[in-house]
Amino acid sequence: MTEEHKHKHKVPWILWPFWAIWKLVIGIVSATGRLVAIILGLVFLIVGIVLTVTIVGAIVGIPFIIFGLLLMVRGLF
Repeated sequence: MTEEHKHKHKVPWILWPFWAIWKLVIGIVSATGRLVAIILGLVFLIVGIVLTVTIVGAIVGIPFIIFGLLLMVRGLF
């Protein structure tokens, strides 16, 4: 394995949470299929919006919205 190939997959520590979430989304899409991932993303998006209406639920609702959008984007493209 060349030195360039080793650095190709290295993720900076500050970007690791985003990389981990994206890998989770990719795993869900590959396991469920594109259409189911889009529908699941839409459900997460709606639940996130409903939870965000309440102030206390916004703590959980905003990540749900982000996760739903990521799932829908990954399912579409």
